[in-house]
Amino acid sequence: MVTISKDINTEGNTLMKNYNCKVVVKPSDLGIIRLFVKGGKPFVANVGNVISTEHYVTLGSREHRTLLGGYKYKAGLCEHFMAACAFLRINSLDVYLSEEEFPIFDGSSREWIRLFKEAGVKDIKKSEKYTVSEPVYYLNGKTSMVILPDEDLYITYSVNYDHKDLRNQWVSFDKKNIDEIIEARTFGFYKDLKKYQILGFAQGVNIDNTLGLTDEGYTVDLRSDKEPIKHKILDLFGDLYQTGISPLDMKCHILVKEAGHAVHIKVANLLKDKLVKIK
Repeated sequence: MVTISKDINTEGNTLMKNYNCKVVVKPSDLGIIRLFVKGGKPFVANVGNVISTEHYVTLGSREHRTLLGGYKYKAGLCEHFMAACAFLRINSLDVYLSEEEFPIFDGSSREWIRLFKEAGVKDIKKSEKYTVSEPVYYLNGKTSMVILPDEDLYITYSVNYDHKDLRNQWVSFDKKNIDEIIEARTFGFYKDLKKYQILGFAQGVNIDNTLGLTDEGYTVDLRSDKEPIKHKILDLFGDLYQTGISPLDMKCHILVKEAGHAVHIKVANLLKDKLVKIK
């Protein structure tokens, strides 16, 4: 079990609704990450509580449904927070949110990593290693995701976007470029921004938290080569951590082609029952 040594108090604007969200993160000895939204009842951050993968990952309390079938307590855009937890193997926290969406900060996991390290990370029990009992795979048209047993963690992620730098491109993760993954920012096509804002999304998007893709290149300088694909790997870390096991503790080769949150979570659902501890 891994938690933090002292409370974290922070706040920031949300990406979708542009609300100011205050967050308090407290140490816990329960071995789970619990979310408390707007003073509501707690629910656990795990794949069984993922209620939406449209645009971002939303967790919700399935025990407290509304009369119309909605979710009384929910938290959106949790993937960057969960990725930071995965990178530091933190798995025991109580998280209090004043809004139904995590702050976006700079669009990556860098600020959460900084806050966790500043609070101190307390490793109560040595982490254990896992692999898969058999290959895990998902195939649907051009989209595919496969998880195979291996000697260590390797990730190969491929995208094919209508952008001069992102057509049939791929990035590999092998623990040497972990800092580049942590700081990789969320991204989107600048030409689509107004459309999403009319629909009520992306109200908090700005050049400080989102990497805009333009026909000529990008709205800001890249932090590293192929940063958008590295952000896809960041999302993957957060999504797979909904299994309760950090990808860093998986001795697997993960190959992903043209996927997103929906596929990540579908595979996480398959993966959770096929992860086996290495003795």
